[in-house]
Amino acid sequence: MVNKKQNENKNENQMPSLLVGYVRRSQAGKAVNVSINTNAFGDCRTYRTEDGQHYASLVISLDALRKVIEGERIVTTVSQLMLD
Repeated sequence: MVNKKQNENKNENQMPSLLVGYVRRSQAGKAVNVSINTNAFGDCRTYRTEDGQHYASLVISLDALRKVIEGERIVTTVSQLMLD
């Protein structure tokens, strides 16, 4: 069985989420690298569109991503919100 890492922050503005990966700025600073854990991705909930395609909805905090892009942070997370 795959180990699920759930972020259990109880802050008012945060919901429980499944950690799926990380975002870092490239060494040259001209791109962002997205690393997805394939085991965690397999645990994500998916939805199907009318044309039959399957998608997993993932989120990255805009504020945290801006800080990564600007060099204020080294890394931020890619997660899936755990909506019931």
